[in-house]
Amino acid sequence: MSAFEQLLQGFVHLLTVPNLLSCLVGSFLGTMVGVLPGVGPAATMTLLLPFTIGLPPETGLILLTGIWFGSQYGGSTTSILVNIPGEAASVVSCLDGYQMTRQGRGGAALAMSAVGSFIAGTIGIIGLQIFAPVLANVALSFGPAEYLAFLLLAFILLLGLTGDVPGKGLIMFGLGFWISAIGISQMDGVPRYTFGFDGLLSGIEFVPLVVGLFGVTEILYVAIQTYVPPALEKIRLRDLYPTREEARRSVAPTLRGSFIGFFMGLLPGPCTILATFLSYSIEKKISPTPERFGKGMIEGVVGPESANNSAVMGSLIPLLALGIPFAAPAAIMLAGLRMHNVYPGPLLFTESSHIFWTFIAAMYLGNIFLLLLNLPLVGFFARVAMLKPSLLMPFVTIICLVGTYSIRNSFFDVWVMIAAGAAGLVFRRYGFPVTPLVIGVVLGPITEVNLRKTLVMFDGNLLQIFERPIAAGFLACALIAAAWMIWRAITGEAPGFGEEI
Repeated sequence: MSAFEQLLQGFVHLLTVPNLLSCLVGSFLGTMVGVLPGVGPAATMTLLLPFTIGLPPETGLILLTGIWFGSQYGGSTTSILVNIPGEAASVVSCLDGYQMTRQGRGGAALAMSAVGSFIAGTIGIIGLQIFAPVLANVALSFGPAEYLAFLLLAFILLLGLTGDVPGKGLIMFGLGFWISAIGISQMDGVPRYTFGFDGLLSGIEFVPLVVGLFGVTEILYVAIQTYVPPALEKIRLRDLYPTREEARRSVAPTLRGSFIGFFMGLLPGPCTILATFLSYSIEKKISPTPERFGKGMIEGVVGPESANNSAVMGSLIPLLALGIPFAAPAAIMLAGLRMHNVYPGPLLFTESSHIFWTFIAAMYLGNIFLLLLNLPLVGFFARVAMLKPSLLMPFVTIICLVGTYSIRNSFFDVWVMIAAGAAGLVFRRYGFPVTPLVIGVVLGPITEVNLRKTLVMFDGNLLQIFERPIAAGFLACALIAAAWMIWRAITGEAPGFGEEI
């Protein structure tokens, strides 16, 4: 069956009430998440994860991805109107977007960022549709040694993108691996790190842990902050029309940002954030008037906004084709699929191909939903951004408690959530990144299984892994990346994209 025929079947499977509602609700909630400063897609996806258990796997996947994808749309609203990024990937949009608002062109900036995001999202979906099955076919030749080497490469690349101190990222990876090992070992049935406490025999559940790290931490952080209401610029529907010159200047940055974001999404790390900074840096570098950036250039808005949307689609390729998440939202999606006994990887495209193609069809439809939501409802979303945290956080707290308890009807999970929230606040205070911990918890069991299988395959001699070309190639890339990180640490070179931004 051709890819086109499979996509048509995906649209047929999509035309059910649960799937259509999931697509619409995910798009709407994602936009709301992007608008509300500080909430973030990972926290919202985690909060809704328990409520997807009763849904079919493709329906839950559509809902979670809609939130992640939609947050990239919504984040631009507050960045442009009030100079407050609703989502981390929208920080760059503040530079020129807010200046356009001050010049009376905020509506045009919102309209072009929405159209650019739609085009970029469509390009990203096409790329996902084409490249994910191809990578999955390549991955069919992977054995435990290849997976182990690839995981090692991914971990090193992630360490290089965790901030000024990679050592903190390494500590968080180690903590995540240790947490994943708590409980009875799946391979030999031996209890590990239970300290004689029966509640730990079944391990630390992923949902309570991540709800605490993202949801409860955010509640505690907001509670200790002083709320200062921002001034809102009123936008009318007729203000959304860009001039012909603004539309013409937006075409090339949109296309460039789409491809930059898609390929950045294939790399480990905070792909949406890195894609926006790289896109802005390139647009400024190739512009004939770079001195005008930061003063209201439409290119500085549509390029980064296009990049962060296509980056989401790009980052789904390693998740769906290899079963390896490169970002916190992808790790949460992987956990959600595992709850349904669906395991992303090469076999997803043969044994559960309907899930993948229904998901692709939903992304096309969701992209249209997001465009229709973000243009006429911009005034509504802007007012949502003005909500006081004291009104929002009690609802978030209730969702955290109900969702966590409903997983196993266990108060132990509630205590895990509270402890993780307190720990997350400490991590934030001292600059320890939480994403490596979450990815470590998700990939810890996979890494352990592949390490054990590789040791058995080579009779305990791991040096034989260099006799396998693909694994040796991954390890060589890992060594080069590690050497670059060490050199950067020795020379004191700061990570980033230079002084172009």
